[in-house]
Amino acid sequence: MVKKLQKMAQKKASNPAGLLDNPIAAAVKEQAEHIWLAGMGAFSKAQAEGGKAFEQLMKQGSKLQKKTQGLAEERISTVTSKMTAVAGGVGEKAGASWDKLESIFEARVEKALNKMGVPSRKDINALIKRIDELSAKVGAKTPAKAATKTVRAAAKKAPVKRAARKAA
Repeated sequence: MVKKLQKMAQKKASNPAGLLDNPIAAAVKEQAEHIWLAGMGAFSKAQAEGGKAFEQLMKQGSKLQKKTQGLAEERISTVTSKMTAVAGGVGEKAGASWDKLESIFEARVEKALNKMGVPSRKDINALIKRIDELSAKVGAKTPAKAATKTVRAAAKKAPVKRAARKAA
């Protein structure tokens, strides 16, 4: 590159003076100087107003950042609400499955207890209801004190049976 420039400089030096005096060459030279001066002016202006331009760029950047953060927060809240809805649906399905498992377990325990001869809650409630009905009937026929004395007397007179021991 340096060699090319040196060759061009030698050619310019060898050019006759009349070539650069051409009106087209003079116009090109004048335009080149104007471009050079405009560039120098732009550079000078950029240096002088660089601080102001930097501050304006910071303000614009700040506005853009706030706008971007706002959009990001909206997106995050949208995604969060969707995920909450999905999690709620999964929780409901899990709860339904758990309830189903619990009812199956209870049914199997009840079946096992019935096989062992243990009365169910339904049976016990029916017996309690029957006892209440019978107590009401007995209470209506005899006075309460007489009924209590009769029950106590019967309890005293009833012989206690002892289980016979088996001889081993």
